[in-house]
Amino acid sequence: MLRYIALFLLLALPLNAGEKIIADLSQNRVGISATFDGSDILIFGAISRDTPVPEGSPMQVVISVSGPLEPVTVRRKDKRAGIIWVNSASVLIDEAPSFYSVATTAPLKEILSDEADLKYKVSIPRAIESIGAQIASGHAKEFTEALIRIRTNNNLYHVREGAVELKSGTLFSTSIDLPSNLTAGVYTARILITREKQVVDVFETELDIHKVGLERWLYNLAHENALYYGLMSLFIAIVAGWTASAVFSYFKR
Repeated sequence: MLRYIALFLLLALPLNAGEKIIADLSQNRVGISATFDGSDILIFGAISRDTPVPEGSPMQVVISVSGPLEPVTVRRKDKRAGIIWVNSASVLIDEAPSFYSVATTAPLKEILSDEADLKYKVSIPRAIESIGAQIASGHAKEFTEALIRIRTNNNLYHVREGAVELKSGTLFSTSIDLPSNLTAGVYTARILITREKQVVDVFETELDIHKVGLERWLYNLAHENALYYGLMSLFIAIVAGWTASAVFSYFKR
């Protein structure tokens, strides 16, 4: 009986008993201003080991940065009467990261099993939660693929296989490009180390991306004092319209 208990406890031990990730970011806060044109985040770290390096199973590293999750409505347009494009169908994706970037030491399919991908939601399709959309429409996959295609074209989603540099099987680093069209919020940087396609250890940390200057003031005003923001927008629109009309009338005379 004691032998079976000991075997159970051994199997219950975490996979990372011998290897653990120690990592950090080059910066934990990024400010978005009117002149913000993107930024680079350096993610680096090392592997701490309590046991010798396992033989015959090379270590691999997967690094991802994910933006705030948000529901997204994806619409499909069809041409009617040969000339007019109209919305013919739409699907609400339950949750999709506003930004998602994955960097790896090797092709993702070669270093991460489908089961581990399903559990940790590493690949872009797995990072998008579309269960509700699948139940409601039955065609969530094509709308999810459309969302990935659109955000990839906008430089918000990308997979960079082979972009993580691994030295001596211990030190790793990569650079994540943050585009100018970022959504403000708390981002999650996650590092996984794998052996034989199975996750050995996971490390997570947060990255705060926030608006600064006039953009921050307008953002706070719109979310905290919507009435004043609306009145100010209406006043600016009236002044702009009156000014444009006055200039047009002046040159017309």
